[in-house]
Amino acid sequence: MIKVFIAGATGWAGSELSKGVFKQEGMKLAGGLSRSHNGQNLAEILNLGNEEIPVFDTIEKALDSVDFDVLFDYTKPDIAKTNILAALKRGKRVIVGTSGLTTEDYSEIEKAANENKTSVLAVGNFAITVVLLQKFAEIAAKYIPNYEIIDYAHEHKIDTPSGTVRELAHRLAQIQKPTVYVPTDQLIGEKETRGAEMEGVHVHSVRLPGYVIAVETIFGLKDEKLIIRHDSGTSAEPYVKGALLAIEKIGTFTGLKRGLDTVMDF
Repeated sequence: MIKVFIAGATGWAGSELSKGVFKQEGMKLAGGLSRSHNGQNLAEILNLGNEEIPVFDTIEKALDSVDFDVLFDYTKPDIAKTNILAALKRGKRVIVGTSGLTTEDYSEIEKAANENKTSVLAVGNFAITVVLLQKFAEIAAKYIPNYEIIDYAHEHKIDTPSGTVRELAHRLAQIQKPTVYVPTDQLIGEKETRGAEMEGVHVHSVRLPGYVIAVETIFGLKDEKLIIRHDSGTSAEPYVKGALLAIEKIGTFTGLKRGLDTVMDF
């Protein structure tokens, strides 16, 4: 029985995951983190029956009060980092579903995981179709050294780029950084219109009404181009299956892994 504690348990994605863990054979929903529902019963909040599932407002209180194996974080970057490091120091395994953590953050997290002989799985997006997008884009990057990424989301999304795009840029840069035809310092006009440069990859974030969440990787060669795109819907349901898989696999390694595909069989 894997005992799971979910930070952000009453949020858009966290609530769906909480329900999924509660119903999943071989897993137990041990508790949740939610500042707005501190001291309440998560089972009552999410209509999960007569169980008693405590909710806390800080990870420190939860670590002192609840026995769990895995912390699954669906919060915000600054809160997530605090939660992750605190859990790792107690020897807990951690799955990160929170967007916005930087490469430097993950270096610190990896060090903590290794020091405490435990594991962290960081996943920008748990949808299986997104995992496939990442794999297809990695294959393309081996053969096409010219690419950029466009990140689409609704007007209220505050992290830019999304966790999915941040992870994608990181992974593609490890294969080969894209060709730079005109260096940024040689551009004429508003250089910012070329987007942010992340590990050598140009990333453009669109935040407008009418968009949900999408990512588009554009590869170009002379007289040809390839576009690999993924669009999400409005429901968090597609993320649950991948998240449950992550929980099942988190105990199979030590240290830090990035991407759901790193624990999947391809």
